[in-house]
Amino acid sequence: MNKLAFLFLVLILVACTNISNKTTSTNISSKYAPQEYVKLEHPEWSKNASFYQINTRQFTPEGTFAAAKEQLPRLKELGVDILWLMPIHPIGEENRKGSLGSPYAVKDYFGVNPEFGTLEDLKSFVDAAHELDMYVILDWVANHSAWDNELRFKHPNWYTKNAQGNFHPTPWWDWSDIIDFDYSVPEMREYMTNAMKFWVEEVNVDGYRCDVAGFVPIDFWENVRAELDAIKPVFMLAEWEMRDLHAKAFDATYAWSWQEAVHDIMQGHADLNSLFVYYSWNEGAYPKNSYRMTYVSNHDANSWEGSVFERYGSEEKAAAAIVLSVVGEGIPLIYNGLEAGNDKRLKFFEKDPIEWKEHEFKPLIQKLLALQKNNTALWHGKYGATMERVYNTSPTEVLSFIRENSKDKVFVVINFSDKDNAVKFEGPQTSGAYTELFNKQKVTISEATILNLKPWEYRVYVK
Repeated sequence: MNKLAFLFLVLILVACTNISNKTTSTNISSKYAPQEYVKLEHPEWSKNASFYQINTRQFTPEGTFAAAKEQLPRLKELGVDILWLMPIHPIGEENRKGSLGSPYAVKDYFGVNPEFGTLEDLKSFVDAAHELDMYVILDWVANHSAWDNELRFKHPNWYTKNAQGNFHPTPWWDWSDIIDFDYSVPEMREYMTNAMKFWVEEVNVDGYRCDVAGFVPIDFWENVRAELDAIKPVFMLAEWEMRDLHAKAFDATYAWSWQEAVHDIMQGHADLNSLFVYYSWNEGAYPKNSYRMTYVSNHDANSWEGSVFERYGSEEKAAAAIVLSVVGEGIPLIYNGLEAGNDKRLKFFEKDPIEWKEHEFKPLIQKLLALQKNNTALWHGKYGATMERVYNTSPTEVLSFIRENSKDKVFVVINFSDKDNAVKFEGPQTSGAYTELFNKQKVTISEATILNLKPWEYRVYVK
């Protein structure tokens, strides 16, 4: 074949290929194109935020919204962003537990518990938080109510019944102070939706933490989210651990499995493989733009399982867990009193104020949250960098990983054991010049570097 004929054939083939590609791409149905699993829009302010849970009854000696408002500058200095108020509603008296009852036994979804103050006090707290560029979410109990909630008497068909036709609590647990709603009733759903809209419209709250969210149908939550977002962009946290809640309903879900893995390691019941299972599951099963809440304590863990010192075994172990909860993937939660080294189980049904004191956890948390806020690699969901495991010479005792994007890089090493560890790292990804977060020392790390770590010691290298 002569050169001219060859060039002519090449031109024909290229043209046919372009036509074929163009035709193919035009004809392929869009249903085969990749779809973003998370359909909701996270509020812009949540991408590098952290939670702080306020147990209003125990947060101050007074146990009121007004007293809590006075503490807002201190919380701002700590570095937290989203203030989660435990349920603020009047508490049922029928079948009440203890003298004050559980905040999760709601008597009136449109009312304020007089123990905490008035509606105006709550509004003042929210307004003051907003002035400091912090946000407020309310703890919402949609699954059940107190026995003496007026809905039981006005609309008994809004509740589930047992085989004997009686009202009953969620089975299997000792929840004798509450009874379950029936979400097959449209009017009940409408009432609950309107109640949630009320607090966004009337008090200007920024969203909700939703109690036992998995016990309530997902389609209810998805509808609520759409109606709330029509008022203002809200943030929704589910007390549940399920991927499908992230699609259209919730910004964040609990990382229960993370907390359980860390606890088991600290108690000597597991090694780092339990954490690898969590992180593998989180990365493989959950969409990138989902937020998972990591925490070392909350109201349930503290009251029923023990203080962080009881549950993790020592101050050093608890500190290591706090570090990972912030610099690993996840939106971190600080439970009130953690920064003061609270060492008691706060009573759940009685007044039992936190004993506020200076503790080394406070500067630890401040440094971590400041880093998380300013270092883009540590931001949440699609805004941050995925954790990448770094293999080392003590793989079941020393956790090492990097989080890196085009702007920032963090290299984290934590000795999750009760013995000294000298470790080297595999691969070139850790090499470079860093500043260690806590001691401010400038170091250069290479594949030949050996790090000597004391029991439960952590290093956070920032580049």
